[in-house]
Amino acid sequence: MIRMSRISFLFFIVMAMSWNAASAEGYFSKSPPDAKAYIISPEDGQIVGKTFTVRFGLSKMGVAPAGVKLPNTGHHHLLINLENLPDMEKPLAFNGNVKHFGGGQTETEITLSPGKHTLQLLLGNYLHIPHKPPVLSEKITIIVKDK
Repeated sequence: MIRMSRISFLFFIVMAMSWNAASAEGYFSKSPPDAKAYIISPEDGQIVGKTFTVRFGLSKMGVAPAGVKLPNTGHHHLLINLENLPDMEKPLAFNGNVKHFGGGQTETEITLSPGKHTLQLLLGNYLHIPHKPPVLSEKITIIVKDK
């Protein structure tokens, strides 16, 4: 019985690794070409305290929680201090630099260490996969002071 479980597990791993754009095409969501994500606050160049609120903006689309498949909707992901954008063909990672707001949140309170940081929004579909074309905000830079 244990041997069969290992074989089943290995089969699952091999199938998961075979993800590619051709087989995943049905999981992508289209976005209107004029859709736009943006950060309402803080503003680019703003000095903030260690804990501050980030407010998300979205135009020409709606916000829906992760797992809810509706046309022209998605949920926000906050990219923190990312030099390069994530792979736009795969679900977004869950880590300290990519914060998921799968509940449909449009703002959050975050705490960052003192210094210069970048923030950017990326809309993900019901499966956390970026839309085609991506709905991505401008990257802003903030300065965190130890207030």
